[in-house]
Amino acid sequence: MSLLILEFIPAAFIPLFIFFARILDVSIGTIRIMFVSKGYRGKATLLGFVEVLIWIIIVAQIFTNLDNWLNYIAFAGGFATGNYVGMYIEEKMKMGIQIYRIIVNQENSGLAEELMRRDFRVTVVPGEGKHGPVKVLFTVAKRKRWQELSNVVNELAPNAFYSVEDVKKVSLMEDEIQPTQLDVWTRMLKLKKSI
Repeated sequence: MSLLILEFIPAAFIPLFIFFARILDVSIGTIRIMFVSKGYRGKATLLGFVEVLIWIIIVAQIFTNLDNWLNYIAFAGGFATGNYVGMYIEEKMKMGIQIYRIIVNQENSGLAEELMRRDFRVTVVPGEGKHGPVKVLFTVAKRKRWQELSNVVNELAPNAFYSVEDVKKVSLMEDEIQPTQLDVWTRMLKLKKSI
C-alpha cells in the first residue's frame, strides 16, 4: 500500500518522482555527513531521520513497480545528481572552521601583519624550503573567511604555497571572546562559592 499522496501521481511520473526524491535524500545525506564530521549531533540526527524516510518512500515505489526499468535509471541518476547537489550546497553553506598553512619566502614579511590587521590570528614559524629560508604562517578561521584570506595572500604573496584543512574543534575563536559574559555553569559555580 503506497502513501496517500503518491496515489495521485500518474504511473508515467513515478520515475520523475523517484529521480527528484533521490536527489533530495542524497543531498540531505551529504549535508548530514558534514554535520556529523563537525560534531552537530542534533542536526545530523534530524537530517538522518528525514533522509531515511525519503529513501523508504522511494524504495517502496520501486518495489511496487518492479517491471518499470525507468525507475532504476531514475534511482541511479538521482543518486549521482544528489551527490553533486549535496556537495554544492555544502560548499555554499561555508560552515565550520579551517586551518590555513601558508608558506612564503622571506620577502613576503608583510603578509602576517596584514592578516593580523584584518583580525586573523596568525602564528609565524621560520622554516627552510627548497630554495632557502621561508616563513610558515598558521591561522585558524571560520570557513566563510576563506575568500578574504585568499585575496590577501594572492595580493601580497602571489607565489605563496598554501594548504587548507577542516578543523573539528578549537579551544577559542576570536569572535567567541566575550569577557563580560559568562556561561551559565560559570555563573552557577560563582553563585555556589559565594553562598
